[in-house]
Amino acid sequence: MKICHDHNLTQPLAETKRFGIRVSLAPGDSFVNVIDPSWERVHWFATAEERDRVLADMRAEHLYSRRGDQPTTRFEAIERAEN
Repeated sequence: MKICHDHNLTQPLAETKRFGIRVSLAPGDSFVNVIDPSWERVHWFATAEERDRVLADMRAEHLYSRRGDQPTTRFEAIERAEN
């Protein structure tokens, strides 16, 4: 059975993905008044190439950004140790 969305799983996938992107907010970002100041989200990928492609897209200025907008979201490439 094909899995459509990993976040809907009730059990973890058999394969552990090694390469990740940690998304967090810069210190002083006003959005921390709405959410937990230590909030972060991690996206995992099977290969470094896939992770790097997505990371470049996340860091790029998006089509609907207003001129002069400077998002304070931080993106960090991370990697799990091999088992």
